[in-house]
Amino acid sequence: MEQIWKKVKTAIKEHMPGHSYRMWIEPMEFVENKGNSVVLSCPNFFSRKRVQDNYASLIEAQFSKTSGQDCFVTIEVSGKKVKKTKSKPEVRQFEPDLQLSIPEINSFQPKGQVLRKDYTFDRFVVGNNNDFAYSAALSLASHREQNQSSLFLLSDTGLGKSHLSQAIGHHILSHYPREHVYYITAEDFTNEMVLAFRNNAIDKFKEKYRRQCDVLLLEDVHFLAGKERTQMELGQALDYLLNDNKKIIFTSCYLPANIPQMNEQLKSRLSGGLISAIEAPDFKTRVKILQKKIKEKGYLIPKNITEYLAGELSENIRQLESGLLGVAAKASLLGVPIDLSLSESVVKNITRKTNTITVELIKQVVCSHYKISASDIVSKSRKKSIVMPRQLAIYLARKYTDQPLQVIGKSFNRYHTTVIHSIAVVEKGLRADKSLSKQLEYLCHKIEAGE
Repeated sequence: MEQIWKKVKTAIKEHMPGHSYRMWIEPMEFVENKGNSVVLSCPNFFSRKRVQDNYASLIEAQFSKTSGQDCFVTIEVSGKKVKKTKSKPEVRQFEPDLQLSIPEINSFQPKGQVLRKDYTFDRFVVGNNNDFAYSAALSLASHREQNQSSLFLLSDTGLGKSHLSQAIGHHILSHYPREHVYYITAEDFTNEMVLAFRNNAIDKFKEKYRRQCDVLLLEDVHFLAGKERTQMELGQALDYLLNDNKKIIFTSCYLPANIPQMNEQLKSRLSGGLISAIEAPDFKTRVKILQKKIKEKGYLIPKNITEYLAGELSENIRQLESGLLGVAAKASLLGVPIDLSLSESVVKNITRKTNTITVELIKQVVCSHYKISASDIVSKSRKKSIVMPRQLAIYLARKYTDQPLQVIGKSFNRYHTTVIHSIAVVEKGLRADKSLSKQLEYLCHKIEAGE
């Protein structure tokens, strides 16, 4: 069976990237087999978890194919058992000094939030809408362009900026495993800084982001609008990182110059690197996205249905995925084939008739629900009973219409910077307040129904 394992490794090598094979599969060793059960070992617990999560099914399938019989694979961590003593019962454990390490990643420790394992470059669908952003991200991650230290990824929600940002993190961890990658949202950065002040640990916080970070992936930088102390601390950290030629990747829905209440020094640092916009995917790219998702999920979707979904669901990638999942789930639950009629029933619950939804309609629905007048919602009043509905209306205007920020602002007698601030406030509220989510869901239903 050990010879079969060698053949299995050779076969697996042809089905995965070379760096992934060298890091995760090559260090594995054959331990023993009992009938159709095979035991393999990994150098350490981190490696074992990675293999089990990502490659176990591939290994098992290849074993079955090569040996000609069903095989079940068990993965252990290599090491020696500690000898039992007379005074204590036998305890099975591994001696830390005998545990092997994955090649060249001894010093790796996860930082910040955990990267999504599916947000990698090979899972990103490239089209005319994002090819430049993809190339810029891959170049920075590969250290090909030494003069490029920062990248600002700009797009609306659901178009792939988070995917590209995290793909950079995955690529660097795979190719330069000794580098410390910190992935964090601007909101979490703010909360971490506040907590550091409260616990008299601000020096450790500064050391972490100024000296211990090699790659900083900072999401949703527009969240920092109006947070002067956080902006100042981030600006100083960026100075240290840029002076040491570290890599910094920002993501946002807005250009640095359009983020309200942002100090000029930080705006300058955000704008100092390459700014790359990601647009909504065209029809051809949407088809490619759906085809890739269909292959990954193992769905059987007719070509005409794939093209129908790509034609109808054009808002963003999340909407596409929602439509695909809805079609597959409904067909499975009802036990019926996937046809055009079923697909239409799913799509009509996802798409919005944006041509019939206007800013004025949104204002009417919001005013009616909160029992305020049309003059109140555009007034200069700072009463909470008016400010909150106004912010919701602005958020919904951005969500349902294609109007520029300046036009939306003018409709509410506000500057476009106020529009950005209102949207950020609502987005933050939705994450923290379930009742606000329910209110927004109700308003969406009324708006889509044209009531």
